[in-house]
Amino acid sequence: MIFTQYYLDCLSQASYLIGDEASGQAVIVDPRRDVAEYLQDAAAQGLTIVGVLNTHFHADFVSGHLELARESGSWIGYGSAAQADFEVRHFADGERLSLGEVTLEIMHTPGHTPESISVLVYEHADDQVAYAVLTGDALFIGDVGRPDLLASIGFTADELGRMLYDTIQRKLMGLPDEVRVFPAHGAGSACGKNLSTEKQSTIGEQRRTNYACQPMSEEAFLAVVTEGQPSAPSYFVYNAVLNRQGRETLEVGGSIPALSDADVDAALASGAILTDARSNAEFATAHRKGSINIPADGRLAETVGTVLSPEDRVVIIAPEGTEQEVATRFARIGYDHVLGYVADPEAHFLAHEDDMRRASRLTVDGADHAVASLADLQFIDIRNPGEVAGGMIPGARHIPLAELGGRLGELDGEEPVLLYCAGGWRSSVASSLLRAKGFRDVSDILGGYSAWSTAHQVQPVACAATARAEAAQQV
Repeated sequence: MIFTQYYLDCLSQASYLIGDEASGQAVIVDPRRDVAEYLQDAAAQGLTIVGVLNTHFHADFVSGHLELARESGSWIGYGSAAQADFEVRHFADGERLSLGEVTLEIMHTPGHTPESISVLVYEHADDQVAYAVLTGDALFIGDVGRPDLLASIGFTADELGRMLYDTIQRKLMGLPDEVRVFPAHGAGSACGKNLSTEKQSTIGEQRRTNYACQPMSEEAFLAVVTEGQPSAPSYFVYNAVLNRQGRETLEVGGSIPALSDADVDAALASGAILTDARSNAEFATAHRKGSINIPADGRLAETVGTVLSPEDRVVIIAPEGTEQEVATRFARIGYDHVLGYVADPEAHFLAHEDDMRRASRLTVDGADHAVASLADLQFIDIRNPGEVAGGMIPGARHIPLAELGGRLGELDGEEPVLLYCAGGWRSSVASSLLRAKGFRDVSDILGGYSAWSTAHQVQPVACAATARAEAAQQV
């Protein structure tokens, strides 16, 4: 058996290649949209990709099933509850798929979505215990998939939560302890709140350590899995719908062009958005007025989907050599209107000196002074619910970054705004968004809540186990 896990840090997303060396047949499970790596690895190992299995209609990225089907001629498989606008091979609960000796068994595991499946992997067809189970977004390491995302039309969070209870407590916890667990996401994903940084585990380990896998009533399960969930990025519903459709495919090896200054100016004049993927510090030192800072050194794709719309036309400024990678990260969530990138940012800035700005970033002392002295200050904590459960700076209001764009009407663009997150990454994004929307006086706190709590010797508030939710978002 050939078993390969691919992990995408920017989206905390895992996909899998499973192949039979003797037969040369392979399937890909939960592929991302840029599929070149799967094709190259399969070819290098003498494998033919015969099928693509999606554990569900993903909400946080665009799956690469259509791209792989185009490139390899493979079928596209889902559980029998899935309904799509393209040709699908439906798998019943308990149905087996032979790749040769290597055998896959489909287990219907609804709850995160109604069509969710898990995939049991047997190294030999007659093995009594599976080598592994690919759990999709049903069971994570340290958590379970949230049932409250607005991705399943016709089902309520309560209905999905009850499905998830049966999936976790009876089906998955009914597997032997030694079965390895390989989920579709890790820490940082908004598909759950308490995900581990570990990439694999076992059923036995999850039985012992996962809060949602402990014996409990259905009502207790519903309460604990819905408490403290992070706000879902606005692009989730868009991706969940897009993954059901026969959309345009991404070309393998495609690229975006370098743009001249004249091209950039024309694009911006016609309404395009300048997205600056340089670091927070570089952006603060100098950036073009109206640009939005979404650095390539963090969760760029998810953040793009939080502060921009799929229809937005975009021009990229990126660290040298990363321009194509940044565009790929846009495409991974279906944001396909990247017009190109600024060929020489330094020269571009020099040519637009009158249009250059600095960002106001305050130290903890400066922030304390602003809070104490400005009666009209709008002081905003943009972290997620699980984070603020551990404490907030006195006087702050809570508006998560995922909700900020839709709640701008609650703020006064003429009065000063001070923002903070956990460490300063997200607050730079949020500050640049507000400035781009016309807010006149916006600052954020260098080092965020981490710097403030250290300076004021504030001890973390003891929280429920679910409050370590955004461990990978502490930026």
